[in-house]
Amino acid sequence: MSKAADANFEFQKIVVVLGFTLLIIKYLAYWITGSVAIFTDATESIVNVVAACVGIYALYLSAQPADRDHPFGHGKIEIISSAIEGSMIVAAGVLIMYETIQSFINPGEITDSLDIGLVLIALAAVANYVVGRAAIKRGKKTRSPALEASGKHLCSDTYSSIGILIGLVIVYIAERMGYDAAWLDSSIAAVFGLIIICTGVGVMKRAIDETMDAADVPLLEDMTDIINEYRHDDWIDVYNLRIIKYGPKIYVDMKVVYPRTMTVEQQGIENAEIDEAIRARYGDSVETSINPVPCQPFHCRYCGRNCLARSCEFEGQIGWNATVLCTTDTHAPRQFVTVDGADQSL
Repeated sequence: MSKAADANFEFQKIVVVLGFTLLIIKYLAYWITGSVAIFTDATESIVNVVAACVGIYALYLSAQPADRDHPFGHGKIEIISSAIEGSMIVAAGVLIMYETIQSFINPGEITDSLDIGLVLIALAAVANYVVGRAAIKRGKKTRSPALEASGKHLCSDTYSSIGILIGLVIVYIAERMGYDAAWLDSSIAAVFGLIIICTGVGVMKRAIDETMDAADVPLLEDMTDIINEYRHDDWIDVYNLRIIKYGPKIYVDMKVVYPRTMTVEQQGIENAEIDEAIRARYGDSVETSINPVPCQPFHCRYCGRNCLARSCEFEGQIGWNATVLCTTDTHAPRQFVTVDGADQSL
């Protein structure tokens, strides 16, 4: 395992332990109070525990090195883990809605110990939020879909708990004032059952996008910044930039137009400098594939080198942004590019 993968795996262990602990606390609160809303929160915690266990296995497997059967590594398992977690969240929401309907048909009674239940749920909400935010932050930093999904799940559980607490405080006050507010308990459960279903659908949608290798716009923009920061005059054009993520691994593919008078050795040196610039930001978690392309006569207008093969005057370098770099063809005349800070149709 790499250091980042090992740290993610250890962090997921914390998520698993927290899930089991809060599951016990929430069902204890439900047993004490008889509240359907608290049952809603406790039921989602079952999903938290199972999803955390799936996540820890996914993080372990994704950290394994590439082999003959999996030449790009095992990182895609994290996406599968996210999809499983999303489907489980939806299933939990459906179960909660079913129990809510049953409570409307056959309403139960809330015990006099609702205050104790509220304290237990409040403590669970705080713990969920702290660990959830930390998991999301670490998941984004290390590009771990499984860890980020776990964090979002914990935070959604926190938001559900807060809403349930607010509603049950109202129920508690109403009961103390002599009003029958048992119906509000079931109504709160129904609202948050729907919220949980929507959260699960969102997690599943992202997993589908990841499976289809949807463009990661922030990552593309970050890569564009790196290329612009380390740009050489010999890098006449960069295009067909593609980035694919496999768990914590990033695979970068691009084509770079070099002067056609360059030797293979010189092109290799330039490729190595691009690779070094990218690795300076992402370390060993990135692999690059840089394809050198010899310049054409129309590239002279973008190239400031002193060259005996020049066919036209230098007009200015191409302004690179994520959109320009991702085009599939080199930027020839009559394509829309930015030269010297001014947009021109060449």
